[in-house]
Amino acid sequence: MQTKPMYYPSLENIKAAAKNLKGVAVETPLYKNLNLSKELAATILFKREDLQVVRSYKIRGAYNKMSFLTSDEKQRGIVCASAGNHAQGVALSCKLLKIKGTIFMPSPTPNQKINQVKMFGEDFIKIVIEGDTFDDASDAAKLECDSKNKTFIHPFNDEKVIEGQATVGLEILHQANIKIDYVFVPIGGGGLSAGLSSVFKYLSPETKIIGVEPEGAPSMLTSLRNKENTLLETIDSFVDGAAVKKVGDLNFAICQHNLAEVITVPEGKICQTILDLYNKDAIVVEPAGALSIAALDFFADKIKGKNVVCVVSGSNNDITRTAEIKERALLYANLKHYFIVKFPQRAGALKEFVVEILGPNDDITHFEYTKKNNRANGSAVVGLELQSSKDLEPLIKRMKENNFFGDYLNDKPDLFQFLV
Repeated sequence: MQTKPMYYPSLENIKAAAKNLKGVAVETPLYKNLNLSKELAATILFKREDLQVVRSYKIRGAYNKMSFLTSDEKQRGIVCASAGNHAQGVALSCKLLKIKGTIFMPSPTPNQKINQVKMFGEDFIKIVIEGDTFDDASDAAKLECDSKNKTFIHPFNDEKVIEGQATVGLEILHQANIKIDYVFVPIGGGGLSAGLSSVFKYLSPETKIIGVEPEGAPSMLTSLRNKENTLLETIDSFVDGAAVKKVGDLNFAICQHNLAEVITVPEGKICQTILDLYNKDAIVVEPAGALSIAALDFFADKIKGKNVVCVVSGSNNDITRTAEIKERALLYANLKHYFIVKFPQRAGALKEFVVEILGPNDDITHFEYTKKNNRANGSAVVGLELQSSKDLEPLIKRMKENNFFGDYLNDKPDLFQFLV
């Protein structure tokens, strides 16, 4: 057990935040998911923060922080940086509290989230697109604050924000009529995990809090391993709601003290979880919203027979990302494969490949080929979707035996990105 950090949210302040949020944030449902409960032989409860008014828990921290601003601070206006969900919480808070705000968002932010920010903030906010990551947008936002003497509303490294997010934990314990053994909570900057875990330390200390990060942005896990808050040099920004290079200093200190464990989940597994939730339960979540649920399979043995809560943190997904989500899910499941295929420069070669090489259930989903008249063989980039991962080895064997095999691209990331 780590020494208690210098700042630790008091239960009194968290309860005050809950009172402050009455009529602003809704008490979101906590209910049993039948499919996963049966599959994992456990009681799996979803805390549906995706049903919040801004479709994520972020309104809690943003509004709680902004309601504590002085009259002078409100008059000067606020600035924030966000990949989307914090921006929406800030935008709505600006409108409700009648505060002018400038919101910096990184360029990969889905258009759906940008449009939602505009809708919630109306004439009270201005959006500035800046940089490739949250950290780039955050740096620009802080420069704006310094130059124009405005207040920066941090998405996670702030006491009042942490206390606002902590109200999710209060609600879970108020709603649950059973002992909770595990809570799985997504981690981006760490505001939710720091706040929620503090509530459980006060009121249900035997509950194990498991933090979940995307594999491509393991900022909390890296920091815990290093025993100091660590800045990552690069991250995969696919899970845009949880992709930060460095967690908050306040959050790191609290999570170091509170969390039982932090794990990472591959982006492909997150994508498969998104598809499963939609197909099986008609639940639409964003990548960060699927994080806690995607982690369950990795804890299948530990949670068997236990009562488990997954915080579904947000549903601000952009439908234009569906193709990429499906692609990543298939790659993770070992069902989508890309090859360089060598075709003999003769009539009937493609037919031979389709009839003799492909299995009866293999599907061509990608094909790029240019005939070269001065060569015996012409190469094509071919993407194949298989029914079973067991079909891959026999497929490669047939390709090699019949001289169609050029190269396998899935395990060559640089070449894969260039060609596909």
